[in-house]
Amino acid sequence: MQAVRPGALGDPLTIIPHFFRAPMNAIELIRQFLVDRLGVAEAAVVPEAVLGELGVDSLMLAELMFEAEDRLGIEISSDQTPPKTVADMVAVIDALAATKTE
Repeated sequence: MQAVRPGALGDPLTIIPHFFRAPMNAIELIRQFLVDRLGVAEAAVVPEAVLGELGVDSLMLAELMFEAEDRLGIEISSDQTPPKTVADMVAVIDALAATKTE
């Protein structure tokens, strides 16, 4: 594989499989997901941002939850109340990550 200089293909992390990346926190995961999948500006992903206003519909919310499960090793219950804001989603992820047992 040819080495790629940083910035040559955009964000160099986009070419690194997620299992080789450093662990991320909830807000970083949400921000990266919304930037990558929906083209949301990074600066728009703030705790008070309403997910629906960022373009997150019910299908995209499910994908975000699956991404959080896969990346952070948590399990989000199917009866979880859907989060309305970025802060709500962070709270769900952080609460589950705090109780996670290896």
